[in-house]
Amino acid sequence: MIRKAKMGDIQEIQRLIKLFAPRGVILPRSLSELYDHLRDFFVFLRNRKVVGICALHICWDDLAEIRSLAVREEEQNKGIGAKLVKACLEESRRLGVKRVFALTYETEFFGRLGFKKVDKGVLPHKIWTDCLNCVKFPDCDEVAVLKEVG
Repeated sequence: MIRKAKMGDIQEIQRLIKLFAPRGVILPRSLSELYDHLRDFFVFLRNRKVVGICALHICWDDLAEIRSLAVREEEQNKGIGAKLVKACLEESRRLGVKRVFALTYETEFFGRLGFKKVDKGVLPHKIWTDCLNCVKFPDCDEVAVLKEVG
């Protein structure tokens, strides 16, 4: 089951992020950041336990980012990540956001969902906000992918 995150999910969201952030595949998020951005998150529940997370962060009037996508290893390759991204895309449509991007190493995964590789230079609002504070900046090796959602 997918639903919007609730206050009681914060600890589980942070645990999932802490599993993947040390590997460099998602950025770490402080507890304070998670509370600040709780409404960005969707959670996937199995047996009332959070097994997957994904956030849709609004960057500008026509641009949003898919971020913090993580699925417990034992639950991977079951379509959970794709369902979470699709929930974010549906929310972007409801909000009237026309373009959604991600910075990722999983370009094939996002490609199957209709995202296309783009130059990071087309994402100026992103570059001058989160990226300036990222440990990978300015030598980021992630690939930018973008989807027009209509």
